Amino acid sequence: MTISRYARTPVFENDDEGYYETFRKRYGNNEQVTSLTQYQTLELSYPKGAEVIQFDMASEFWKSGDRLYKYAEKHYGDAQYWWVIAWFNKKPTDAHFKLGDLVKIPLPINQVLGFYGL
Repeated sequence: MTISRYARTPVFENDDEGYYETFRKRYGNNEQVTSLTQYQTLELSYPKGAEVIQFDMASEFWKSGDRLYKYAEKHYGDAQYWWVIAWFNKKPTDAHFKLGDLVKIPLPINQVLGFYGL
């Protein structure tokens, strides 16, 4: 079962008029829209040195055609954990990796998720 990175993220109603005015202009003038439900920005702490060495580590060298979801499928058995690899390497998207970059993949996934308290 996949655990979403949003599992424990608080939501809030954004009732800032300027914000939903912009939303209306962009997505249609729906006068019924008076607020938007949003996730709060989640701040993920990065493990300290002593915590990092508790993880087993796989590594890959980024090559043409690589994607984070492919690594997640290969190492975790679930492509939806791509964000764990992105977070651990401090590169939020595939576009942040360059050919030849060393990609560190923390293992096992249950232990990594436990670091988040998930």
